[in-house]
Amino acid sequence: MPDIKIHRAIGVVLFAALSVLQTGSRVAAHELERTAVFATFSDDGTYLIDVMNDPDWLLARVEPFSGLPPSGRLDSPRRAVRLAELTGTFTERVSLYFDDVRVDVTAEYIPVDPNLPVDPDDPPLGTMRLQGQIPEDARTFRWSYGYIMDPYPMLIQAGEGEWITSWVNGQNDSETFEFMALRPPTRWMVAQTYLGLGFTHILPKGLDHILFVIGIYLLSPRWRPIVAQVSTFTIAHTITLGLTIYGVLSLPSRVVEPLIALSIAYVAIENLVTSELKPWRIALVFGFGLLHGMGFAGVLANLGLPQSEFLAALLSFNLGVEVGQLVVIGMMFVAIGRLRNKAWYRQAAVVPLSVLIAAVGLYWTVTRLVGS
Repeated sequence: MPDIKIHRAIGVVLFAALSVLQTGSRVAAHELERTAVFATFSDDGTYLIDVMNDPDWLLARVEPFSGLPPSGRLDSPRRAVRLAELTGTFTERVSLYFDDVRVDVTAEYIPVDPNLPVDPDDPPLGTMRLQGQIPEDARTFRWSYGYIMDPYPMLIQAGEGEWITSWVNGQNDSETFEFMALRPPTRWMVAQTYLGLGFTHILPKGLDHILFVIGIYLLSPRWRPIVAQVSTFTIAHTITLGLTIYGVLSLPSRVVEPLIALSIAYVAIENLVTSELKPWRIALVFGFGLLHGMGFAGVLANLGLPQSEFLAALLSFNLGVEVGQLVVIGMMFVAIGRLRNKAWYRQAAVVPLSVLIAAVGLYWTVTRLVGS
């Protein structure tokens, strides 16, 4: 009987996964727009702002309906030429204000150095460079970048002062900065910023992590088993998050991301073949937590950590992740927790949700392997 049960569950999951593939679903996990802005305001009265993005991403935003080849991408030389031709279009959605007065900006595209080694896990960024004269006696500046939706770091230097990291919320304007008052953010400001970034990495952007947490919840929706599993998961991903960020441990994302997707599918499939928490589940959750921690570290590497408050940012991000996970569990309790004592609960809730999660996990596993 157990073998028949396992085979039936696997068959159902594979059918669901094939259905996802055949419908061409583009369900995606967390995807951060790789953007960084470096703004230098020199003592000689000039400014230089480098806006750095993935070149393919940037071309698709500046010219979304360009005639691309069947592969969907131009080769590097043609892409660089086209982006250089589109600098005027690029500046239409870039705003720079001095003393609340918008100034006209011009851009120059600086392509990726062809001599740089290309890491498929962290491809180099191209640069749109803006430079010009700071209006005489200007005391403040403000910035906005209309192509991006995610929060992104803006690093600012006035004169020979220290680089200061500020976070800009997508298409919104940055805060207004006073040249004479540029100071590194306080520890409390850093903690607030990275707490929010950790939370939003789960809700709403971390669909893969959300599905994993729901998979943990579904096997046993009682508080004690859930707390045991989530605590184990937390300890594990905290370990690898710290070790990876500090450079002690490293695995390429092309290895980590498919394994994370596979962990989602495994947890969901296990929900289909057993109805109670087995002793080995805690060990598996710990192992999967180690993988997810390396995934979180990859996100933090893209976000960047302020050197002056490195540890505060790291711990705050991790705390934000945990708060997000607890909110997901709380939402599941509110949505279906009161039904757990019903005779039909498993067939009506656990089985269909686990089939869906397993199908998406397998789909991600395949696409991430193919994409790598």
